[in-house]
Amino acid sequence: MESAASRIEAIQSALRDAHLDGWLFYDHHNRDPLAYSILGIPGGHVTRRWYYFIPATGEPRKLVHRIESGRLDPLPGSKAEYSSWQELEQNLESLLTGATRIALQYSPRNAIMYVSLVDAGTIELIRSFGKEPVTSADLVSRFEAVLTDAQIATHYEAQRKLDAILQAGFREIGSRVRANSPDAHEHAIVQFLQTAIDREGLITEFGPNVSVGANSADSHYEPTAASSKPIHRGDFVLIDIWARLANDPSAIWYDITWTGVIDRDPTPREQEIFITVRNARDAAIAAVEQAFAANKPITGYEADDASRAIIRAAGFAPQFTHRTGHNIGTSLHGNGANLDNLETHDTRLILPNTCFSVEPGIYFPGAHSDPNAFGIRSEVNMITRPGRAEVTGPRQQELVRI
Repeated sequence: MESAASRIEAIQSALRDAHLDGWLFYDHHNRDPLAYSILGIPGGHVTRRWYYFIPATGEPRKLVHRIESGRLDPLPGSKAEYSSWQELEQNLESLLTGATRIALQYSPRNAIMYVSLVDAGTIELIRSFGKEPVTSADLVSRFEAVLTDAQIATHYEAQRKLDAILQAGFREIGSRVRANSPDAHEHAIVQFLQTAIDREGLITEFGPNVSVGANSADSHYEPTAASSKPIHRGDFVLIDIWARLANDPSAIWYDITWTGVIDRDPTPREQEIFITVRNARDAAIAAVEQAFAANKPITGYEADDASRAIIRAAGFAPQFTHRTGHNIGTSLHGNGANLDNLETHDTRLILPNTCFSVEPGIYFPGAHSDPNAFGIRSEVNMITRPGRAEVTGPRQQELVRI
């Protein structure tokens, strides 16, 4: 396990690389889970404000309330205490002596809301001291999203198991439909997939999602026993499935989406949409692969732009209603760069040794009686390494014939 001292040393090195004077961590009532994760300290009953400043060089400094004076004791550094608000402000200004450009969990204009956790009043107070708050977004990625070799291995283990489960799921759909089984419906297939996930030593959160016909046009559809739709010959089906190893809390998720049709050939419209989505997926993949091969920095929004340009050129921009991909770590939606220039303008760098999804989609909502109501998403995961990037599982090349 990494020691507090080595963690501080790594943070200070990152600060110097980023030409920042320091990183100010601040919390009240567990509002900033990133602070606890990065610093490696427990949360718990936090009723008073605390501050921890790590300068680019030199000893860290703490500021805690006197009735919770031991809050930051697991961390190295000098400690100051306060009781009154006046004393807090005086000590906080002193804490930041010698620093001007200071990283905080802050994002200008709340552009990257995932790291925008410090309240506006605290930002105002820091500025009143003559300091320049700078977003910690890329620093957070460096300490929250970068994976070890052992973690990357867990992703590939989940990939091998989940890919097999997905294909078994498609076969089970076909078998049940052709047998006119009463269990040929969305929720029953979800249960089949969940059982297989458990059997393989994997764990999932809610889901997976099995969406038939018009339900596939709802990118966050969740079938339940009450809402489950029957699955028939001729139906269009989307499966979105995700899991990680159950016995390792440091394991990394694998998250994929495939689509197919039952006992028929795809319609020309379905083919057109699938090919467009597939090409958009591959454009984002290529952008990341080429950037890493050339050792050229690439941001999340640039990868999103590459994918979105394909769908825009095909005339379906209004039907692509979400980001191209999300960071993946020990949480399904991790704390690194997302492939996004729609919901957010994600300027975070895609760092080496990180994992993320690539999942463009085109959706046409409508009634279940409308054969043109459907949605196609094609989702793969990527792992980056110094000098290269790769897709971690198979890429769907055509609609599955179930």
